[in-house]
Amino acid sequence: MSIKKFLKDKLYILIPSFFLLIFLSLFFFAFKVDASLLIVTLFLFIALLFFSLIFDYIRKRQFYKTLLTNIEQLDKAYLVLEMINKPTFYEGKLFYQALYTINKSMTENVGAYEEQVRNFKEYIEMWIHEVKLPISSLLLMIHNQKEKIDKKWLKEIKRIEDTVEQVLYYVRSENATKDYLITEVSLDKVIKAVALKNKDYLLENKIDLHVSNVQFKVFTDAKWLEFILNQIVNNSMKYKRENVEAYIKIEAEETNDKITLYILDNGIGIPTSDLPRVFDKSFTGHNGRLKGKATGMGLFIAKKMCKELGHTIEMESQVEKYTKVSITFPKNRFYEVVR
Repeated sequence: MSIKKFLKDKLYILIPSFFLLIFLSLFFFAFKVDASLLIVTLFLFIALLFFSLIFDYIRKRQFYKTLLTNIEQLDKAYLVLEMINKPTFYEGKLFYQALYTINKSMTENVGAYEEQVRNFKEYIEMWIHEVKLPISSLLLMIHNQKEKIDKKWLKEIKRIEDTVEQVLYYVRSENATKDYLITEVSLDKVIKAVALKNKDYLLENKIDLHVSNVQFKVFTDAKWLEFILNQIVNNSMKYKRENVEAYIKIEAEETNDKITLYILDNGIGIPTSDLPRVFDKSFTGHNGRLKGKATGMGLFIAKKMCKELGHTIEMESQVEKYTKVSITFPKNRFYEVVR
């Protein structure tokens, strides 16, 4: 709180006081009041005015300084009323009451909005589970009639299934803390599940999947890790190079404090200019525009969930050479000590 601005705001008191001093001086001179009495009177008037303004400034400065400091430090500024005391001066009380009323109204509106969003998410999840049943039935029917049905049908239904699953996990990622459970998970089991899920597409497109040295256990959520790996493998399959023997290599490496999982492919690669943004929401980049199949959501959700689970995910690539994704799992020393 600036003293200069405070005094400027008090000009409506200072200016009349100045003219009152002049009037008193002239009044005392007119009645030939003793000079010492004049000096004492003026001194007392000025001292009273000075100390009144100083006292008013100090108590207001303390309140507004505390208010602004807490607003800057809080992640959720609307909780500031919980961090400050009710002021003692009248203007502050009015301001505090106004903030309280505004905060109460905002809380009620946010509560109603969150209820609407929660209901919508629940409906979407229910709808996705319902629609996955006919999709699974169609896939089973196509597998039973492989000789009679064009493979394009299987490919397109697989795309529908992957997109529906992506929507489901995106909805869940908005409230992920209620949807995951950190346990000790075998990497090889999760990778086998991903390979099994994508085996038809891998075989159809003649993509070799090489898995080695993945017999490690990490602390994660198996379901979410499977989704993350599935997004990465799907991208590797989607952006494979033509006229080369396509492959995807998955391997892990252990150090003292972490386990790192690598997913490497020899696909079309990612331009250097796109690499910093590959995990951004809805970013499709050059390859997405080229293929016309990208939503820009898969890697965004993968990055978001890695952060929630305490993992780090990074990507490096060279155009027409390779793309390499690494996921790092820190070791849980506390669990090991307890065990």
